[in-house]
Amino acid sequence: MTETTKTHVILLACGSFNPITKGHIQMFERARDYLHKTGRFIVIGGIVSPVHDSYGKQGLVSSRHRLIMCQLAVQNSDWIRVDPWECYQDTWQTTCSVLEHHRDLMKRVTGCILSNVNTPSMTPVIGQPQHETPQPIYQNNNVPTKPTAAKILGKVGESLSRICCVRPPVERFTFVDENANLGTVMRYEEIELRILLLCGSDLLESFCIPGLWNEADMEVIVGDFGIVVVPRDAADTDRIMNHSSILRKYKNNIMVVKDDINHPMSVVSSTKSRLALQHGDGHVVDYLSQPVIDYILKSQLYINASG
Repeated sequence: MTETTKTHVILLACGSFNPITKGHIQMFERARDYLHKTGRFIVIGGIVSPVHDSYGKQGLVSSRHRLIMCQLAVQNSDWIRVDPWECYQDTWQTTCSVLEHHRDLMKRVTGCILSNVNTPSMTPVIGQPQHETPQPIYQNNNVPTKPTAAKILGKVGESLSRICCVRPPVERFTFVDENANLGTVMRYEEIELRILLLCGSDLLESFCIPGLWNEADMEVIVGDFGIVVVPRDAADTDRIMNHSSILRKYKNNIMVVKDDINHPMSVVSSTKSRLALQHGDGHVVDYLSQPVIDYILKSQLYINASG
């Protein structure tokens, strides 16, 4: 399978990130490694999307603090970025709405036609969105040959980093030549680009709780987008999926990360990291990166049982 025939993926994680832990970042890394090893995917970016302040979870600190902590946690990553869109809305957004926002954003910024997981597009997926007036991605009528990906990515990458903080590697994107002087013939090189929800098995299990999730949203999340699950505490993901008719229906759209790494809940748990901070437990360094710890101490966050 060539680079252009593999499915290009952006991993999106939604959550409180109160605070963001080392385990959250490890989930991105493990998911990317697993998807690459399948030979079917190329992960070109990761997005951390902290929840809105009005989510109402007890002890949730201001999104201003959570965004800064998330940015500190990913500052050394060349592919994971923090997106503030969810926090900047007037009210709490559903996970489905966040996924749809980023899908629409990718369409506007890159000119992509994004494929659903279960219904790949039959049209070229890198190009102008259908039913819209074409707007050239790259404009230079004096160039007789096809513009390189690097030239086009200069504009696209700038927009991505400014708007959604994702910076796809140049060599992993193939773009449409809108101005190749080919007369009436347009040349396209197709890739599939998909946004997948990254989550732990605890979120997957929450899909099975009656009334917790809107079923129409579940259909979109699992059926149209797809999920990458990083199991925690040796969770039986097959058992979980069998408890939900929607999860069973779209089982092929749920990719469970299978590797040899033990992933205890405590490594990911923001709750345990907060308790460690409140009790002055030195093991907090097992949960949080040092820049995040320094910010928490400086800002006096999580110093009492309520927060």
